[in-house]
Amino acid sequence: MSERRLADLLAMWRIRAFEEKVRDLRAEGPIVGSVHLCVGQEAIPAGACDVLEPRDALFATYRGHGWALARGVPAEPLFAELMGRATGVNGGRGGSAYFTAAEHGFHGENSIVGAGAPIACGAALAGRFDGSGRAAVSVFGDGAMNQGAVHEAMNFAAAFSLPVVFVCENNRYSELTPIADMVRAPRLADRAAAYGMPGHRIDGNDAEAVRFHMRDALEVAREGGGPTLLECMTERLVGHYIGDAEAYRQPGELERIRRREPIARLREGLLADGVPAADVDAVEHRARAEMESAAAAALDAPFADPATAREHLYA
Repeated sequence: MSERRLADLLAMWRIRAFEEKVRDLRAEGPIVGSVHLCVGQEAIPAGACDVLEPRDALFATYRGHGWALARGVPAEPLFAELMGRATGVNGGRGGSAYFTAAEHGFHGENSIVGAGAPIACGAALAGRFDGSGRAAVSVFGDGAMNQGAVHEAMNFAAAFSLPVVFVCENNRYSELTPIADMVRAPRLADRAAAYGMPGHRIDGNDAEAVRFHMRDALEVAREGGGPTLLECMTERLVGHYIGDAEAYRQPGELERIRRREPIARLREGLLADGVPAADVDAVEHRARAEMESAAAAALDAPFADPATAREHLYA
C-alpha cells in the first residue's frame, strides 16, 4: 500500500514541480503568452491516468500540462513546446494552451471552454467502428458545465451509449467567478441523472479515490454501459492564469486550502503510517531534479524555424 501511495506522491510531485518551473520560466521570459497552471489539482490526473490504457483518448483543457505528464508525455519536449522550441511536442507551434501528443493518447488541449467534450464523443464513436475498443475521457472545469457543447456531448454520449468518461474538475471557480454564484443546484454531478447516466461527486484531492471511480467508469464504458460523469472536488493554489491578482478570494482562503491540498494530505498520511520522512522527501527531490534537468535541456534546444510555419497546413 505504501508503494502505491508513494507512486501517487511521485506522480503529483512531477506535475507540481513542472508547473512551478513553468511559473518561474514565465516570469524570467523563456515562456511567453497566457499560461494556466494546475497547482493543487494534481491528484485528478495522477489517479485518472493511472487506469487509462494506451488505446484510450484523453482530451484536456488549456490547464492541461498535468494531464499530459500523467498520460506519459515526457517533460523535456513539453517544456520545449512551451518555450517555442523546435524539439517541442508540436515543434513549438502549440505553446501552453494548444499542444497535443496523440502518440501518448493525449489528444490535445482546447482553449474553447467545453469544446473537448463533443470531440471526445467523436473519438469514442470512432472506436466503435474501428474495433479498437477505446474509451474517451473529456476533462473540463466547473464553468464548462454551463456550456451548450457539454450538454450536447453528454446527451449524445448517453443516447448512443458511447464509452466516454466526463471528468469535471470542480475547483469552485469558473475562471474568476465562484461556481456557487452561477448555479442554483450546487452538486453538478446530479445533472447526470437527466441524461440517464451515472454521476458521482468525489474527492478530487485523493488520487486513490479518483482512480477507484475512474476504473469503475471505464469498466462500465467498455462493457457498453455508456458514459459517466465524475465531479472531482478540488481547489487550485494559484490564479486562474499567471498574472491573476486573485482579488475574488476571501481572506485566509489560500491558507485553508494549503492544509488540505493533495500533496500535503498524502505526505501527512504517509508519515502518520510510519513511512520514513527521508523516503517521503526523496520523492519531491527526485521530481524536482527531473524537471530542472528537462527544463535545462529544453532551454538549450533551437527555436522553431519561422520558415516552417506553413508546414502541416492544408492548401
